[in-house]
Amino acid sequence: MTQIATVERILDAGNAEISVARQSACGHDCASCGGCGVMSGQVIYTRAKNPLGAEPGQRVVVQSASAGLLSAAAMVYLLPIAAFFAGYLIFAAFTGNTAAQYAGGALGLIAGLIPAVFYDREIRARGGLDFTIVRLL
Repeated sequence: MTQIATVERILDAGNAEISVARQSACGHDCASCGGCGVMSGQVIYTRAKNPLGAEPGQRVVVQSASAGLLSAAAMVYLLPIAAFFAGYLIFAAFTGNTAAQYAGGALGLIAGLIPAVFYDREIRARGGLDFTIVRLL
């Protein structure tokens, strides 16, 4: 995935700190949606490899590994939903009580969120997703 970023400062010979505008997976037609208005305008500061020698203040194109992004999205979004349905269906197999089935779904959701939290902590400990500056603007 490629994004436009601004180089904030040089960290060392091969790395720079960049600021990237947070993007969502939608079509970015915010005027007609308004669903993620809270997220618009947020900036993420992260580390990027700087093989081109970009200087602070320059706008650059950065690229991140799509595999890491897709695995993070699957962990955060798909796993909790799948765990919710698994919990619901397991309780539905053993009881006809609707409240118990929903409670099983809630337990599954919580169980699915736990690995997502640990994965998030692991990504943060490694410094976030890997970005590389691929072009100067």
